[in-house]
Amino acid sequence: MIPTIRKNNRKRYLKYLSFVVLEETESQISHITPLFLHYTPNLCAKSWETNRYGNNLPNVDVFVCTADPKTEPPIMVVNTVLSVMAYDYPPEKLSVYLSDDAGSELTFYALLEASIFSKHWLPFCKKNNIDPRCPAAYFPLHQDGVEPTGFSMLKKRYQEMENRIMIACKLGRVPTDDLFEEKGYFKWDPSSSPGNHAAMVKILIDGREEESKDNEGYVLPTLVYMAREKRPQYFHNFKAGAMNGLIRVSSEISNAPIILNVDCDMYSNNSGSIQDALCFFMDEKKSHNIAFAQFPQNFQNITKNDLYGGSLLVTDKVEFHGLDGCGGPLYIGTGCFHRREALCGREFSKENKIELKSHSPIRTHTNACELEDRLQELVSCTYEQDTQWGYEIGLKYGCPVEDILTGLSIVSHGWKSAYYSPTKKAFLGVTVTTLEQALVQHKRWSEGDLQILFSKYSPVWYGLGKLNTGLIFGSLTYCLWSPNCLALLYYSIVPSLHLLKGSPLFPQVSSKWILAFAYLIVVEHAYSCSEFLWAGGTLLGWWNDQRMWLYKRSSSYLFALLDTVLKLVGYSSNHTFVISSKVCDEDVSLRYEQEIMEFGSTSPMFTVLSTLAMINLFCFVWVLKKMATEEFIVQSLGLQIVLCGVLVLINLPLYNGMFFRTDHGKMPIITTLKSTIVALSVCTCFAIS
Repeated sequence: MIPTIRKNNRKRYLKYLSFVVLEETESQISHITPLFLHYTPNLCAKSWETNRYGNNLPNVDVFVCTADPKTEPPIMVVNTVLSVMAYDYPPEKLSVYLSDDAGSELTFYALLEASIFSKHWLPFCKKNNIDPRCPAAYFPLHQDGVEPTGFSMLKKRYQEMENRIMIACKLGRVPTDDLFEEKGYFKWDPSSSPGNHAAMVKILIDGREEESKDNEGYVLPTLVYMAREKRPQYFHNFKAGAMNGLIRVSSEISNAPIILNVDCDMYSNNSGSIQDALCFFMDEKKSHNIAFAQFPQNFQNITKNDLYGGSLLVTDKVEFHGLDGCGGPLYIGTGCFHRREALCGREFSKENKIELKSHSPIRTHTNACELEDRLQELVSCTYEQDTQWGYEIGLKYGCPVEDILTGLSIVSHGWKSAYYSPTKKAFLGVTVTTLEQALVQHKRWSEGDLQILFSKYSPVWYGLGKLNTGLIFGSLTYCLWSPNCLALLYYSIVPSLHLLKGSPLFPQVSSKWILAFAYLIVVEHAYSCSEFLWAGGTLLGWWNDQRMWLYKRSSSYLFALLDTVLKLVGYSSNHTFVISSKVCDEDVSLRYEQEIMEFGSTSPMFTVLSTLAMINLFCFVWVLKKMATEEFIVQSLGLQIVLCGVLVLINLPLYNGMFFRTDHGKMPIITTLKSTIVALSVCTCFAIS
């Protein structure tokens, strides 16, 4: 029986409840049908031997992308490169390509150093069967333990290489000698810059050449450096353009049917990951329609309680498994094995099944220099003009989240994807270490997802009839991130402001309607907490995740929504791609490890967060004062008081940064003053209106 209350209130309460139920239902669709895949690579390998593949494993091309040596240090980049070169896979079938969008001589120098070190590192890895095969991650594991044969000598070699690279980066230039000139260093123009430089392709290790052997006489994987030509008058399409350049260059060198792409900070943590991925592509009965196998993003620098929610625990452990049960996960831009044909735009056909056969290009050039000159034409600024690259072929252009857009397009062509989260993490990267980085990152993600909603590849109209209904709704969850900021802003501002006037927006404590609200609130947060704990998080980690959920929706998603609206109406054509920095000061790093939030910048997002926090603080202090003098205020405003109190509680780190901290990570005084004045003005105007 519906409680007897005023008709207007009943309608308002039903609207509140309906909105919450609708939002929760939509967000939980991807949780309903989770699919957890388990493969045993040894069994897969035995099945390959008995089917048409035999021992003829496919070639694999690995793409590593970097864009800025300042935010993505060259030593980190080459550690990732070395880790994928050392995969437990026939080296003659493995080729590694590095795309350097900055065209940096420092990155090239670091890669050249790594190519020399690989002759010692790869045989050591295989002889001792070690993991991880990233030097920077492996050597610290043996501080006091038993060391394999040759460990000390190899560690010394690595430290010497690291020292040379670090000195070069510190000086901003590299040493010049006969070796570097022989390998192509002389091609750099001193006047070049990250946004204005010539194309360069250099084969540092050619796996086909007889001299490309490690120090024990075994074949090395092919290693190629690529820098696209960049000129100010040509738009370069960011990472999507780099990936498409790699597709073209690799097609002329190795042309592997399987492509793995990883970010430069995402090193291989499991040397058997290629075999894991091939289980999806070489299954006799189920593999013909698999376009890509996505591995989760995992990070090595997550704090105990995940201060900024960077682990994406629920996304990796729950949501993507749910999407897998609906037809396949999204492509997230790293840690993904692709079928080359699908990535290049080919539609799936049951009649014309694509075999994983390796067809290496026939070399028609007399020497490597001629081939490199030809390859440079493929990554010139004008090569893609009047072609279908970026639209029908390769990664899609025109969106900040080109990976998600490309994945949706591939699945819409009849393909399926797979999600695999092995017990031993396949890749480990570096997550953001400051609040501003986290907010900017989510602003780009949510802005790109919303742009997809309005694009020709929108899951709403483009996906109808092509995508599983569950996958459509699961994708919409991400596409609607930024519009959902409006609801959060309403609930985090309006109820608190109405405390100043004593106006109840929710049922009184004595009303039976309070049970419906209480039930939804308790069940939703109990489920959220249990899900987070099940995924491997901590209770404090869940609380931090709730804070970041609030901060992202009230700042990142708000700015993403505003920018998208401005672009839609033609007031903004700004194309930017903010790279998350992988380096930070020692003080910042220490505060991050101690789980102290970083506010040390005058970001507009911080102004918004501080203003909202101060509005809630002023309203909460006001209502506490009223509670001391008015007996029945809790009865009529109880739920609003609780909501305002929770918002104040969750903002305690922000208040601490504004008023009590003295370190460099505190909130800037100008931001504190602006937000306090604005919040006080809003509260005053509302109270007297």
